[in-house]
Amino acid sequence: MDKDFHWEWSSGPWGQLFLRSLVFLLLAGPPARGQLRYAVPEELEHGAFVANLGEDLGLDVSTLSARRFRIVSRAGARQHLEVNLENGILFVNERIDREEVCEGGGTCLLHLQLLVESPLELYRVEVEVLDINDHAPTFPWQEYVLEVAESAVLGARFPLESAQDPDVGTNSVHTYRLSPNGFFSLEVQTRSDASKFAELVLERALDREQQRVHRVLLTALDGGVPERSGTAHILVTVLDANDNVPAFDQPSYGVSLPEDAPAGTLVIQLNATDLDEGPNGEIEYSFSGHAPPRVRELFHVEPRSGQVLLKGRLDYERASLHELYVQAKDRGPSAVAVHCRVLVHLLDVNDNAPEVTLTSVSTPVLEDAPPGTVIAVISVQDRDSGDNGRVSCEVGPNVPFELRSSFRNYYTLVTTQALDRELVPEYNVSITARDMGSPALVTRSTLTIPVSDVNDNAPRFLQPSYSVYVMENNAPGASICSVSALDPDCQQNAYLSYSIADGHIHGMPVGTYVSINSDSGHMYALRSLDYEQIRSFQIQVQAQDAGFPPLSANVTVHIFVLDQNDNAPVIVSPLVAPDTGELRTLRSFLEQDASRQQLVVQVRDGGQPALSATVSLLLSVVETMPQTLSDFSEFSLPPEVSSSSPLTLYLLVSLGSISFTFLLAILILTAIRCRGERRSRQGDSYCYKVCLGPESAQSDFMFLKPCSPPRNNEKDPGKRSRPEQHLQVSKEVTQRPAGLSSTPQVPPAPSLSLCHEGSQARLLPENNRSL
Repeated sequence: MDKDFHWEWSSGPWGQLFLRSLVFLLLAGPPARGQLRYAVPEELEHGAFVANLGEDLGLDVSTLSARRFRIVSRAGARQHLEVNLENGILFVNERIDREEVCEGGGTCLLHLQLLVESPLELYRVEVEVLDINDHAPTFPWQEYVLEVAESAVLGARFPLESAQDPDVGTNSVHTYRLSPNGFFSLEVQTRSDASKFAELVLERALDREQQRVHRVLLTALDGGVPERSGTAHILVTVLDANDNVPAFDQPSYGVSLPEDAPAGTLVIQLNATDLDEGPNGEIEYSFSGHAPPRVRELFHVEPRSGQVLLKGRLDYERASLHELYVQAKDRGPSAVAVHCRVLVHLLDVNDNAPEVTLTSVSTPVLEDAPPGTVIAVISVQDRDSGDNGRVSCEVGPNVPFELRSSFRNYYTLVTTQALDRELVPEYNVSITARDMGSPALVTRSTLTIPVSDVNDNAPRFLQPSYSVYVMENNAPGASICSVSALDPDCQQNAYLSYSIADGHIHGMPVGTYVSINSDSGHMYALRSLDYEQIRSFQIQVQAQDAGFPPLSANVTVHIFVLDQNDNAPVIVSPLVAPDTGELRTLRSFLEQDASRQQLVVQVRDGGQPALSATVSLLLSVVETMPQTLSDFSEFSLPPEVSSSSPLTLYLLVSLGSISFTFLLAILILTAIRCRGERRSRQGDSYCYKVCLGPESAQSDFMFLKPCSPPRNNEKDPGKRSRPEQHLQVSKEVTQRPAGLSSTPQVPPAPSLSLCHEGSQARLLPENNRSL
């Protein structure tokens, strides 16, 4: 048969130190003081003194509590005795009834195991419970009727049913006494178990005609002090003569019976004969009057056949021998009973499985515990005898544990290799106890051993590095990415905290650019990034666990800023062409053409969304400088441009001074040239330059120089182009996204040069003045 147990043990603070010490103690053997033995009477009250264990064991009484001095008992066992940790005295914890604790008449012992820690010591103590005379003998009947034939011979014996006394030794039934009479005497017999029973012996012939009934008083006395007794009346009825009495084949029988024999098993077949005939020769079998109640519970005698049958359940561990007294008498008048003894020897059967007891355990066990660390102390026992009581113990396969035998059925469970909680966080260790019987009985117990974590694993990021792309002009405080790390440890050893390593970005602390949530690993931009200022940077993120000592890991986060189309094109020169920005006339100006032309030029980029800028050019064809100035005076820039800053005022003053000086120089040169040209008529080709400053609503500079040698042979003035024509240019600049209107802005305006040659005019930038 198998029995299964399951343990889950939570260790105290003593932990590994306790079990390491226990291993040393168990391997070294029992303490030098040996086994202590005390005796205590039964029925003592709670708190009664038994022994001073602290003194007898040589222990320091002041340290008993700290060293957890205690009695180790099996689960479910009653704690009759206890230890006072303040003085080391063993005292009675609850009333001890010897007749309840120990059945039978043998020595009654309480086996105690005392355990003390730091260092670990194990002591064995036996306490004998002494019997006191607290029970008086009693008879199962108050009046016993005994029928005796008047023809009974002198010396005939008549066994009487025994008195019962639960006490043992001298306190049990010691002797019997019979009240004085002239016919019977009393003899006291002793059984194999030292119990007593009485027999009436006929000392004088009976005569039914003279006295039909004899009344005597039987007294049972124990040997205690004070002596206790019990009495019963015996009525002897004299019957007419029955000449022959039954006779057994032999006065004593012996039989062996296995303890697991079922009820109804034939124990023995008894046979008695009687030479009489008829009813006087018919024999009936029964137990003798002094048969103990236990015998009557276990066995039954068939009255007619003489078969002794098993009635109850035998137990070798309780009693290995039973003594039966069976009587036989005929059915005639004045029947005389004869007796025989039957000894039933029980054979031990392997009917008790080993019992496994967990004495102490230290769990959970650290995963870095070295091989040989003691996890638990286990004791095994088997109530059977011989090979049936010898037990071997082993652990299941595929676990890093083994059992080491110590002394007297004690085993220690130790580790055989290093543990790794990340691989196996908990072990269910199967412990098998098997006896040597046939068939062997097995008890399997499961011990749950959790493995506690040690901070032996550093955090590990999910990626070797992170690349993050952030669009410029991002909102400050917005999340830009998230990093994550794993730690195979558990509890606080796996709790991760994220942080950013110190550093600088363009001379500024990295903490002014990004931040990180220490719990989740989410990263946030603290400022709006500008692609035109910073295009990429990198930071170091650290993940650190909460173990002791803490372990950490770093990862590099590369942050790339993406360009956004947030800058519109800026016109730096009023040159209009799809690719070069150069503005050209398609034909010569004619007299029928309007003297003022207005052009709008737009510049568009290829971004998303596309941005654009526009410029307005006002072209005037003039023949004289005053007309040019008057034409330009009619053109005005938008109000936003006319209301300029003080810087514009300074520029206007400077430009005015320069213009005046330059104009004066032109007039002087013109006067000189005119004096020389009076002699010859000049040609009609002129070159003009008109310059418009960006900060002035009206700004023009014009100078005149011949573009070709004088042609004196021209006769027809009507066939040539308009002689003195000046081209006036005015511009307005408007910058807005394509398709959208916005407030006009004035970009820096370039200087323009316009050269009129015959039928063509070219508008060139200031830095290209030679035509």
